[in-house]
Amino acid sequence: MPRLPIVLAAGLLAAGASFAPHAFAQSQDAALRAAIEAAERGLPAPAATGQPAERWAEMAALRRNIDTLPAAQAQAFLERYKGEAVAEVFRDAWLRALLKRQDWTGFRAAWSPSIKATALRCAELDARQRTGAADAQWQVEAQAIWRSGTSLPGECDPVFTALAARGGLGNELRWERLELAAAEWEPAVMRAAARGLPADQLALANDYAAFVQAPHERALAWPKTVRSRLVASQGLAKFAKADPLAAEARLPAFAGALGFTEEDRGRVLYQAALWTVASYLPDSARLLNLVPDSAYDERLHEWRAREALSRSDWKAALAAIQKMGSAQRNDSRWQWFEARMRELTGDSAGAQPLYAQAAARPDFHGFLAADRLKQPYALCPWMPDWTPAQKTAVAADPAIQRAMALYRIDRTGWAQREWDDALSRFDDARRRIAVEIAQDNGWFDRGVFGLGKAPGETRLYTLRFPIHHTAIIQREAKKNALDPAWVAAEIRAESVYNPRARSQANARGLMQVLPDTGAAVARRQGLAWGGGDSLYDPETNIILGTAYLREKEDMYGLPYVAIAAYNAGPTPTSRWLSQRPAMDPDVWIETISYKETREYVARILAFSVIYDWRMYGLATPVTDRMRGTLGSPRKKFVCPANAS
Repeated sequence: MPRLPIVLAAGLLAAGASFAPHAFAQSQDAALRAAIEAAERGLPAPAATGQPAERWAEMAALRRNIDTLPAAQAQAFLERYKGEAVAEVFRDAWLRALLKRQDWTGFRAAWSPSIKATALRCAELDARQRTGAADAQWQVEAQAIWRSGTSLPGECDPVFTALAARGGLGNELRWERLELAAAEWEPAVMRAAARGLPADQLALANDYAAFVQAPHERALAWPKTVRSRLVASQGLAKFAKADPLAAEARLPAFAGALGFTEEDRGRVLYQAALWTVASYLPDSARLLNLVPDSAYDERLHEWRAREALSRSDWKAALAAIQKMGSAQRNDSRWQWFEARMRELTGDSAGAQPLYAQAAARPDFHGFLAADRLKQPYALCPWMPDWTPAQKTAVAADPAIQRAMALYRIDRTGWAQREWDDALSRFDDARRRIAVEIAQDNGWFDRGVFGLGKAPGETRLYTLRFPIHHTAIIQREAKKNALDPAWVAAEIRAESVYNPRARSQANARGLMQVLPDTGAAVARRQGLAWGGGDSLYDPETNIILGTAYLREKEDMYGLPYVAIAAYNAGPTPTSRWLSQRPAMDPDVWIETISYKETREYVARILAFSVIYDWRMYGLATPVTDRMRGTLGSPRKKFVCPANAS
């Protein structure tokens, strides 16, 4: 796939023009919305308009009365739209209704092997055994579901009862599930798996479960078996998450009594070290050094490096990085820090090649390395190159048409089902075109979730980094003395430009502002407040979000700290500042305790560089951006041969 020269045309700003469907599309969307809402309320359906997605209104009407729906009507709908997303969404609801009716014959008639939901899979097995179709394959499938270390839905209980009655749930399978549950730290599942064991085995199994729930001294007398060691080490590992030092203190007695292997000891010490170092507690380095090398994974390797960084022990940090596997060590993050540690320990010559390797990557640490070397930023965009005819052909796909219509009327879940159906039939080229069509319709996150599956797709920056509401962003950034690219990056990270986004914490809109925060900012800024739902208005959200960003920067004085506070809140941010004052920004960011916030800060700073490219063609150096240094010469972008 050839790399094309970077396009720095001023016309890139045109991509920020607000999306607005033409009048005919707006009329059709309004009709579709009205039809679906009428169906869901049991009102007479409006006149048909021929809109491709109207079948979803038909589905909504059937689903509303599904408990009394005649089977013939349901089957006719499934047959009429066979192979389409609407049929599969309806099938799920219809199967649950049939299960409620205990219509086992009807359930089997409506079944599709493509269904993955465990509850429905168990219900289908139940239907088969109740209709006399529990053959050898039935037993294999039932046993496969049984082999789970986590809790299973109640629909599986009659299947397992039938499986046991047929002799298909022997002691070995019960022990197998118990061990799986021990590895998941699920004592209740362990007890459920043990039911049906002979009395002597049942007593031991229940004692195993009790140990995983809370370690006890009776385990010292358990038989010296692989199973006892597994359960004891998993129980102590679970305990170590809550009380690392107590788990470490109790480990020798159980290890000696049961004959722990290095793997068993490592399982416990891994958790003790992890949950100590995650808060940078005083015993972090000591516990990390106790973990056997065989128990180390990438996660713990990173924490060993961070722990040393948090103490400004550059030699220990360098040693921790050098113990990483080659793939992890060659990540731009650890190339950057290995170079930094080499410099700080007097090996400037050894640092330079590592900086050069990192600088070839278009990410936060790559941009830092380019600044260090006083080089342009490496960016090799692949500009979409399909023809209008190709785009028209993809846009004409019925599933794509339905997906776009449903998205525009806020039926995102259904739109997702149509989208997935379309993409399951598309090759890579058509999938990329579909992403652009989605963005034409205001569905911007398809550039995040629809790309990256094929070589080179990460370089489709104009699709992966959409820009929208540009005039508002620039106006509010200027009003609050903020970098517009920073504001654009925040929106990309928070909502991918979805004005209707809502988090589990009730953060809303483009910049994911909490209603309480929005109200408080509006009050402090002397702005009108229209309630929580006003945050779904893009302009209102950007006004309040940028004002809040300004407040965070005023509070902390440094953009990178303000970014951390925007994500994590003031309390942890203040704690991190007090724990590691006067630390260099890159090291401070890397030693943030929360993985989400640590990656968020790096992501925002990297995205800001890319949005500078998208909006202006030149970038503020990321080293200056994160410190809030103004007036530095802006940097160019190049596509070196070794860039990615």
